[in-house]
Formats: sequence, structure tokens, C-alpha cells
Amino acid sequence: MDFTEKRLHEAAIIIDAVCPLLEDQGRIADYRAGGLTAIAPTVGVWDGAMVTLRTIGAWHKLLRERDDLILVRIAADIRKAKALGKTGIIMHFQGPAPIEDSLDLVDAFKALGVGVMQLAYNVKNRLGDGCEERTDAGLSRFGLQVVERMNQARMIVDCSHTGVRTTMDAIEYSSAPVIISHANAKSVYPSPRNISDELIKAIAKSGGTIGVVGFPGFVSGDKRPTIDQFIDHIAYMCDLVGTQYITLGIDYYGGQSPYVDERAATRMYERALANNSWSPKAYPAPPHYYPAGIETPKTMLALTEALLRRGFTAEDIRKIYGENLLRIYENIWGE
Repeated sequence: MDFTEKRLHEAAIIIDAVCPLLEDQGRIADYRAGGLTAIAPTVGVWDGAMVTLRTIGAWHKLLRERDDLILVRIAADIRKAKALGKTGIIMHFQGPAPIEDSLDLVDAFKALGVGVMQLAYNVKNRLGDGCEERTDAGLSRFGLQVVERMNQARMIVDCSHTGVRTTMDAIEYSSAPVIISHANAKSVYPSPRNISDELIKAIAKSGGTIGVVGFPGFVSGDKRPTIDQFIDHIAYMCDLVGTQYITLGIDYYGGQSPYVDERAATRMYERALANNSWSPKAYPAPPHYYPAGIETPKTMLALTEALLRRGFTAEDIRKIYGENLLRIYENIWGE
């Protein structure tokens, strides 16, 4: 490492748009150690409104108690966090279960600080189909209404884990850009959770972004993927649609190595298979080792070094790390 790499890393606004690892709030320290400016805890996936409200309440309590955290409601909150050396918290739903059957809950959760919601998590729900569902019927009538209400409430539409036709419908009917916060390129590695060139292009055409993910089963067929295999997805999608549409959604989570031992990871994995949220085809059995060098958020500087070695410019890296998502946030949430 030379001084230039460290200086670039420290100066950049770095956003990880998908952070289920933060189910353990103590892991904020790992992201701060890695130089992250803003992080997005998953505050809702399968639970209904009441349980989700408790989760959000716990985050608001933490935000009140800690002076080093800022709730991100608009793009300026992230720039403020960077200027003050604090960490921005972006509340993210990885599925629409918290809104139950009520459009008004979209507005309620937005008022509480939830800025992004996925339309599905792998399987069918009232809005549409997930990417691992047997069918892909597109958005339901309720799904169309939810997208419209999200647009009105200025909540970002996220089509990670969502079926292809459902995603295409969301792009067609949304009046705002649609993002995929975390998915890799199927042309680089054909996981069922990765996305086609056609879909990458459609998201970019909508003005949205695609976040590159570090979960090993989405990076390569290797049990321990390399950092260059992770960057292969970044490079491919940048070549396909342009650097301005690619971001980070690394998706560190609590069942990965080194945060839990293999026995505990296996119990978590078996529960995910049993409730149909995961399938063995998309999610290989643990242990789950994230790309070498960035096994945890603490060592994110290694990604900056590796991107520079691969020929990415400082401007490219600043876009991928934060500026591209800031453009989306300014557009939808406000400056």
C-alpha cells in the first residue's frame, strides 16, 4: 500500500447499501474501522409491522444515544456524516412484509426513516415473484399500487432478490429510478441470484444502479473467492453499462465466517432452507468466506488497493464507492 491508496480511501464517501450483519449493532465498529461513511442495516425482511417497529425503535434509541451516528433521510446527511467523521445509518427493508396489506404503512415507515424497500426476497409475495420462485408473473395489482406509493413517499424501489418480469414491471411503472442494491452478473457467474445483461441494462436505462455483492455463492464457484473474482463482476458491469451505474452492496451477514463457527452457521443455513427463503442451488452450504482481503468490513482498504491494481481510476472508485448512490438519493430523497 502506498500513501495515495490510503488517502483515496480516506477521502472517498463509501456506502455499503446492504448490511444484514448489523442485526448485531455492535458490528458498526467493523464498518467504522473499514472507513465506511454510510451503512444500511436490514431492519425488515419477513416480519410484519409490529415486530419491525420494535427493530426500528431499537435503531432510533441507538441513534439518540450515540453521537457518532446520523440517521440518513436525505443525501446531505451522508455528506454531513463524512464531514463530521460520523457514520450514516440507512434503514433498508429486504422485502415488503412489514407493510402487510396497507399502502399507508409505506408512508409510516418512510416517516420513521426507512428509505429503501425490496419488492421481494426470493419467493412469491403479495407484490410479485422473487427470483427463485417457480413462476415469474410480474407485479400484482397491489404491487403496482405499492410502487406508486413508494414513488409518492420518496422511498427507493429495490429489485434485489426479485423475479425478472416483476423487476421489469417495476422499471416500467416506477416514475423514479429503480435499483438492485445487491446482485452480481450472471454472465460472470451463473448463480440464480445473479442478474442477466438484459436486466443490468434495463436498471441502468432507468437511471438506477446495481450493487456488487460479496456473498461467496454469488461471486464464483470457489469456496474462498478471491478479491479479483469479486472485482470481475464490477469490471464486467462497468464495461457493459458504464461506471456511473455500479455501486457496493456487499451483504456481510451474521452467519458468515469469521463471525460464527461452522456449527452455528449450519443451523442458520438449515433454517433458511426449511422456511424456503434460501435454496441450495443459489446458497451453497457454509462456511461462507467472503472474498479474500475483504472477509469483513474492517479491511475495506484492500478493495481500494485491488481496484487501483486492476486499472480503475480514482474517479471510477469514488463513483462506485459513493457518488453513484448519492445521485440516486438526491434524485429520490432530496439533496
